[in-house]
Amino acid sequence: MKCLLSVLCFLFFISTYESTSAQPEIRGLSFVAPPQAFESNPMPAIVDIHANYIAVIPFAYTRLGVPYVNYNESGYQWWGERPAGIRESIRLAHEQGLNVMVKPQVYIPGSWPGALTFGTDDDWEKWEKSYAAYILSLAKIAEEMHVASFCVGTEFRISVNSRPFFWNNLIHEIRNLYSGKLTYAANWDDYENVPFWSLLDFIGIDAYFPLNESKTPAIESLSRVWDEIMTELKSFSKKHNKKIAFTEFGYLSVDGCAGKNWELEKNISSRQINELGQSNALTALWTTCSTYDFWLGGFLWKWFPNGKGHEGYPERDYTPQNKIAGKTVRNLFQGSTPVK
Repeated sequence: MKCLLSVLCFLFFISTYESTSAQPEIRGLSFVAPPQAFESNPMPAIVDIHANYIAVIPFAYTRLGVPYVNYNESGYQWWGERPAGIRESIRLAHEQGLNVMVKPQVYIPGSWPGALTFGTDDDWEKWEKSYAAYILSLAKIAEEMHVASFCVGTEFRISVNSRPFFWNNLIHEIRNLYSGKLTYAANWDDYENVPFWSLLDFIGIDAYFPLNESKTPAIESLSRVWDEIMTELKSFSKKHNKKIAFTEFGYLSVDGCAGKNWELEKNISSRQINELGQSNALTALWTTCSTYDFWLGGFLWKWFPNGKGHEGYPERDYTPQNKIAGKTVRNLFQGSTPVK
């Protein structure tokens, strides 16, 4: 009964939230590439949740120590990651009035892009050559399909610091192919170390800032932490004269989800489900960050079209679908907050 009462009070808070300003520019969902072609159009459900943007994410992969980006356009990639699936996803999104960001990402089995490194210049150059081929092929599709924005890379902590000349040249090559807005998705703890923000149109941050590790943190306590973070980001935005978008944000629907989600992902099947905790965390992020005029909004991680493409535990994963968070996101994307 106590848990039910908490949920009802939370939903009442969301449904009655009032304010005076326009919504952030980007009310986005990270759109998971499906394994097979769509059985039905997945975009009306995205419009219904009041999103106005999707990130189309064609994954490639690199194995640690192997200087090559694996992206097979006609082979082992899922349908949604191949050119035909990418184009169809963009076409259907545009038909529904949705904007699109193409956000290629490199999966590192057993690790993450921030740990990617090589021992010799020769290996770095081999990897960079295949990464550039992967990225430029997708930039061409983004231009062909009149996509609004393109992300040049995601969370390459070591690479962007040790090989900035590669990234500078790559960005110039992309500019020659693609006329939309460019960004890069930095991890939450190293966005200050990216050396090429001046070459991009806006700053991108994958915003998994750890806030509070309690099982079900209160919205108010999370909002206070977000105000501290956003004060720092405001100074960073002003320093670079660039607005900031959260190229990823989101929370697992388990106990402690406002803490270190990358740790919670370990043994996720045994984590205690906590839909209210996820909703509280999303509410605190959106209602607080939306009060800052340098913030463009962001892309919720993640959304499964027609429920397809999930390999794990959707009841505990980041998706808001079929959870309290689904109603939360719908109301947050529909509402607005005052600007600081």
